Amino acid sequence: MRGTLLGIGVGPGDPELMTIKAVRAIEHVDVLAIPVSAAEEKSIAFEIVQEVCDIKDKVILPVVFSMSRVKEERLQSRKKAVERVKKELEAGRTVAMIALGDIGIYSTFMYVKKELETEFLIKMIPGIPSFCAGASKALISVVEGRESFVVMPSFQDSEQFVQALQQYDTVIVMKAGRKMKEIYDLLLKWNRLDQTTVIANCGMPSEYIGSFDVNREYGYFTTLIIK
Repeated sequence: MRGTLLGIGVGPGDPELMTIKAVRAIEHVDVLAIPVSAAEEKSIAFEIVQEVCDIKDKVILPVVFSMSRVKEERLQSRKKAVERVKKELEAGRTVAMIALGDIGIYSTFMYVKKELETEFLIKMIPGIPSFCAGASKALISVVEGRESFVVMPSFQDSEQFVQALQQYDTVIVMKAGRKMKEIYDLLLKWNRLDQTTVIANCGMPSEYIGSFDVNREYGYFTTLIIK
């Protein structure tokens, strides 16, 4: 008997924002696969799961997805991650791979799914994305009525960003921490600072939700909602 692979979104950071379906699924699998960018790295997604799920009898399987700038290194780490998961599935075990936020939004799970979907049964369980959770905490909407919005995985270049500001009613920029000064200058130039909400470390102890403070230090998990 061949195993089943589940991709599970665990929400933005607050354990109470995990869905009941996600909790139940995790508690019934044999193996919990934890994506990390380096060996021995801590996983925020795993910390969330530990707070609300009974996993004492689970096999914990760290899978490394390199963030190297060298493409070949990234591809090799993905290949090894797939092989580790596949070995468990071939042994007939049910494997859950977890991810922060929603499993379908910029999730490393999708690399594994594409490689294994022709061989094994695969299921996906959604989670609450950070920008949705952040908007709720900030008491703002993402979109209303017939408004449109776009989600950018990061800040790539100023031209792309300005085009998004011009074309969409709401622009969401994820993983913006390293480019905050550049973004600030563009928002100031285009008179959009007053319409910008910063969401940093949503649902975590160091959470910040508020206006754009250019003098503040921002980390990897920083999202902007620009209305």
